[in-house]
Amino acid sequence: MIEINRKTKETDIKCKLDIQGNGTSNINTGVGFFDHMLEALSKHSGIDIDLSCEGDLHIDAHHTVEDCGIVLGKALKDEIFPIKNVERYGNATVVMDEASTTCALDLSNRPFLVYEVNLSGKVGEFDVELAEEFFHAIVMNSGLTCHIINERGRNKHHILEASFKAFAVALRRAMAKNEKLGVPSTKGVL
Repeated sequence: MIEINRKTKETDIKCKLDIQGNGTSNINTGVGFFDHMLEALSKHSGIDIDLSCEGDLHIDAHHTVEDCGIVLGKALKDEIFPIKNVERYGNATVVMDEASTTCALDLSNRPFLVYEVNLSGKVGEFDVELAEEFFHAIVMNSGLTCHIINERGRNKHHILEASFKAFAVALRRAMAKNEKLGVPSTKGVL
């Protein structure tokens, strides 16, 4: 388990993360839909997440969402690397009624994000473009290569929830133990 605290003029975040957990979460960011997405991420990745954020929500949720991604990314990086005896690659397609989204990722220690989820507007009070800000922050700070592609859907809630769940399942699969691989790279290090 790792604990990271980060305080700026915009946010005050406290985070405990355990990649060997069982998917329990205690999330309080002040942004209801975002809390719901992080709870889904925790549950379907099997990662225990205890996260609280006091952010400048009187402005909007941007700093809260992005900074939570930064903190979760740093915690993941500290827990995952150096990697050994894991699958390294993971992918998942998650459907939520009419929506279908795929995530493929690599525990590469080379951050890169492809995000093809074309949405605009809001889900409740949540600006949907903040999901991309979150994924960008978590990927850049964790060292993951990640592709999130939405194939179909109409309901914004379903599309975003499928995106978070696909990321979670792909991450769980990438972190699955595989003793045969040792360091899963021909370079011998990641």
